[in-house]
Amino acid sequence: MINTTYTPIEWLGDSVKILDQTLLPFEETYLLISDYREMASAINLLQVRGAPLIGVSAAYGIALGALKINYSKRNCWDRLKKVVSTIRSTRPTARNLFMAVERMENIIERELQPAVMKQTLVSEAVTIHKEEIEYSRLISQYGSDLVTDNDVILTHCNTGPLATTGYGTALGIIIQAFFDGKKLDVLVDETRPLLQGSRLTAWELKKNNIPFKLITDSMAGYFMKQGKVNSVIVGADRIAANGDTANKIGTYSLSVLAKAHGIPFYFAAPTSTIDMTINSGMEIVIEERKPEEITNIRGIRITPEGIAVANPAFDVTPQKYVTAIVTERGIIKRPFRQNIATLFNS
Repeated sequence: MINTTYTPIEWLGDSVKILDQTLLPFEETYLLISDYREMASAINLLQVRGAPLIGVSAAYGIALGALKINYSKRNCWDRLKKVVSTIRSTRPTARNLFMAVERMENIIERELQPAVMKQTLVSEAVTIHKEEIEYSRLISQYGSDLVTDNDVILTHCNTGPLATTGYGTALGIIIQAFFDGKKLDVLVDETRPLLQGSRLTAWELKKNNIPFKLITDSMAGYFMKQGKVNSVIVGADRIAANGDTANKIGTYSLSVLAKAHGIPFYFAAPTSTIDMTINSGMEIVIEERKPEEITNIRGIRITPEGIAVANPAFDVTPQKYVTAIVTERGIIKRPFRQNIATLFNS
């Protein structure tokens, strides 16, 4: 059974306990979040990360803000809108954050009585959390059917329980296939610049006793050419209506390599990651993060001073390189635009 000795986020009634993912794998430290600004900072600093978990964290952040507002004072509704705006501004790419904000905002706009609204917002945040846990379980089950005995699966970044609060998306599929009794091996990209693969995915696979080898990002093509990769399975941060998908930087390169070597390339994500308001990946906003994430590792500078740095956190994989998208409602195959629309209209 999946290792459940760690929980990335937990609602405590008037505060939230999170596992600080920036300290892993060296420290398993939990933080108590009691203010929406603390949650916004945790999202910004990647103490909580992964699209589904970001959505859950955003919902809880708004709930925390709502609980602290004095509704007897003037401008209380403006203050609540400030809470929403602060949470919304934390990460621009992950669709799940905006999905959660929109759901919480819909409740706020109803202008319920303060006590009712507080409880309704808390209940909605808890519901979003429960939904993401269930979605990851179903994604893992559907995706396990794509894995055959003795497969070697290459994955990128971190998409396990740490990123989703449940089984995971891409890593959840791997975990489920392993516990279904399939023999497999995993190639884990280190995932520069923040090393989510070597720090987090390796940590989760080790906890679940799943065989894996850590490789640098630039080694993927070598192993593909050697015939040592059967499939690539990765997560997603935002999926456009046509199937174009944003994910951690380096994913696009993997998709091109997989296509060149005839290797299936799968995205795994809940439907909460699909953004039906954008037609293609050209409309996805790509987050640019601080230069220090490239120039430094754990506070130690590894580059010369005074150099120019570009640090896009994500790239977009065109749908032409995608074999299928695994969701909690089943596996979406080509033609993506038509089949995604059918899924949402059913």
